[in-house]
Amino acid sequence: MKLRGLYAITDSQLLAGRFLSHVEAALEGGVCLLQYRDKSDDAARRLREAEALMKLCERYGTQLLINDDAELAARLGVGVHLGQTDGPLTPARALLGRQAIIGSTCHASLELAAQAASEGASYVAFGRFFNSVTKPGAPAANVDLLEQARAQVKLPIAVIGGITLDNAAPLIAHGADLLAVIHGLFGAESAQEVTRRARAFNALFAS
Repeated sequence: MKLRGLYAITDSQLLAGRFLSHVEAALEGGVCLLQYRDKSDDAARRLREAEALMKLCERYGTQLLINDDAELAARLGVGVHLGQTDGPLTPARALLGRQAIIGSTCHASLELAAQAASEGASYVAFGRFFNSVTKPGAPAANVDLLEQARAQVKLPIAVIGGITLDNAAPLIAHGADLLAVIHGLFGAESAQEVTRRARAFNALFAS
C-alpha cells in the first residue's frame, strides 16, 4: 500500500470521554495510518481499546499501528511504531513478519533514518517540526533535513510535532509523505470538526 496522507495518532488524555467517536470521525475524513498511542500500564484497557480501533480501521480500510508495543501489535496482527528507546527494529520485524508496517522515530537524524532503513523500517519519522504539546523537549527538525532525507532514504517520510492545517503545506512541498498529527486533528470540539480537519489535511496532498 502507498503510505501517503494523514497519519492520525491518538492521545488518551486529549480524547478522554470521546475516544472512539473522535477517532471514527477522523477515519470518516480519510486517514492513511492510525497509531494507537497510550503510555499507561493498564494492559487490559490497552488491549480493549486497540481491539476497538482495529474494528474501526477494518471498516474504513485504514492500517492500525501500535506505539512502542510489538507484542500487542503481534497479538492483533497489526503494525508497530518504535521510538529510539524501544530497541532495534530487527526483532520487531522478525516477530511481525515481512508484510507488517513498522515505523521508526528518527528525531532530526539522517543517520538514525539510514539505520532504520537497513533494519527493515517501512517508513521513517522526523520531528518535531513545530512546538509540540506532546513532545515539548524533542529536538527540532527543519525542511532542509526533509530534502536531504528525500535524496538519501528510499522510504516514505513521516513528519511530526505541532503540525496544523496552517503549517503543513511546506512540509509536503519539501518531501513529507505522511503528516503525523495529534492535537491539530483531535484537539477539536466536535466530531464534525475532526472530520473536516482530516479532509483538509488530505486535501493538502492533492494540491
